Amino acid sequence: MRIEQPHPNPPNGEGGLTYRLGWGKTTKFMKKLSHKFIIALLAIYVLGGCKNLFEEPNIQRNPNAVTDVDVATLLSGTLLGVAMLHEDTDVRIASIWAGELNGLSRAHQGFAQYIVSSQAFVWNTLYPVGSQARLIQTKADALGDKWIKGVGQVLEALVIAKATDLYGDVPYRQVFDPETYPTPVFDRQTDVYAALQTTLDNAIVNLSAPSGLAFAAQDFMYKGDVVKWKAAANTLKARLYLHTGDYAKAVSSAVLGIGSTANDLLVPHGTSQGIDINQNYDFFRVSRPGDTGFNGAYLPKLMQSRINQANTKTDETALYNHYFKTGITVTGSLDPNTADGAFTANAPHPILTYYENQLIIAEAQARLGVSDSALTALNAVRAGLSVGYVNGKTMPVAGRRYEPYIVADFGPGGLANSTSLPTVQTALLYEIISQRYIVFLMQYEAFTDYRRLAKALPVVQLPIPLYVGTKKPQRFIYPQGEVNTNPNVPKPLPDQFMNVPLF
Repeated sequence: MRIEQPHPNPPNGEGGLTYRLGWGKTTKFMKKLSHKFIIALLAIYVLGGCKNLFEEPNIQRNPNAVTDVDVATLLSGTLLGVAMLHEDTDVRIASIWAGELNGLSRAHQGFAQYIVSSQAFVWNTLYPVGSQARLIQTKADALGDKWIKGVGQVLEALVIAKATDLYGDVPYRQVFDPETYPTPVFDRQTDVYAALQTTLDNAIVNLSAPSGLAFAAQDFMYKGDVVKWKAAANTLKARLYLHTGDYAKAVSSAVLGIGSTANDLLVPHGTSQGIDINQNYDFFRVSRPGDTGFNGAYLPKLMQSRINQANTKTDETALYNHYFKTGITVTGSLDPNTADGAFTANAPHPILTYYENQLIIAEAQARLGVSDSALTALNAVRAGLSVGYVNGKTMPVAGRRYEPYIVADFGPGGLANSTSLPTVQTALLYEIISQRYIVFLMQYEAFTDYRRLAKALPVVQLPIPLYVGTKKPQRFIYPQGEVNTNPNVPKPLPDQFMNVPLF
């Protein structure tokens, strides 16, 4: 594996590898940092490779190069990288392939037709950010600090979880030791999941230490609150257990997970163009208006069915208007609401949330046959939506109704069983799965559900139609840079229609 230079004309239509978030002193969540951070972040990218870029001894020493980065600056830069990985083109592709968003023009129209090549995907952000999360841990060990090490472990798990979720088998055990393993092996996806659980267990132990170095100034997400980081680690554990079908463990981890919307792990944003704006806003409104939209997507159709229905306890009109707005790019087009809704410039972006945590409990308990506990968790999400909370923003009051359900609502003829499913369990699962799909807009977890639910028992799926053809996309394909440089890439190379091992 080698560091790849940013593609001069990247297939996703964007400007290659950039760290747009947080560059500058005016950034709301990074105002403590100086221009040294920019230099350090560049150094992080260069130092994050799996192989030395230059081997010639005469050019190995640069008197002007940054040769060391303190752990505080490294933490800030790594948080920035993790933030970017949750708002990037990969997330948009996953949202398109899950049927939530539609690609309407240029490269994204091709993505909606499931046309991709190995040139469409890159790892030059993914693994460098992961390597910096590992470096945080090394530096924290040198300082004897467990708190920062624990945060580094959570960040590492977030990066590798995204990699294995989208690609299946990926390098993990060897990837952060480039001197010993310049071409790391690809670990089996099931082994990666097991290793991530161990990484998160160790993170929770470290974050439970009685004391550690303060890092509030460097942590623009949780302001150095290790209790919140520990809860986030448990929510991530619960997510991974849900993926593997370990429902009892998913519940036990989620019980210790994010316990309120106030503790959501969100990427904060501001309104300064090119500095701290939400990357979805930048794409939808500034750099590529009209390339994507919701015309022809399944999500608005699902939400419309929850507006015009016999279910008197639910009205999704407010959330619909929060997500979608007509005519921003073209008259009559159904666009992302960048004007006053979910995708404004300063909209926070979710990484791990209370809603996801509760919906993990709800689905896992429903699959275990514990309907009362499942319903309690689902109603907790509905209670949050009823007061208008959505990922750090508040949706309109008009058309907002989420009254608590009772078990009878899911029986035959029940108001929450409009699809006439035969049992309370399956009807309840359908509602939980629908709610997950709706709140996961612009999160790659929706694409995970799209694939996972075909295997989870009992099988309950949303009727998400294909945009074209008869094959469902099942995975991202390995980047060409990795294919060219790493002989351990799985062979034959899987295409986008081949299932990842877990699903």
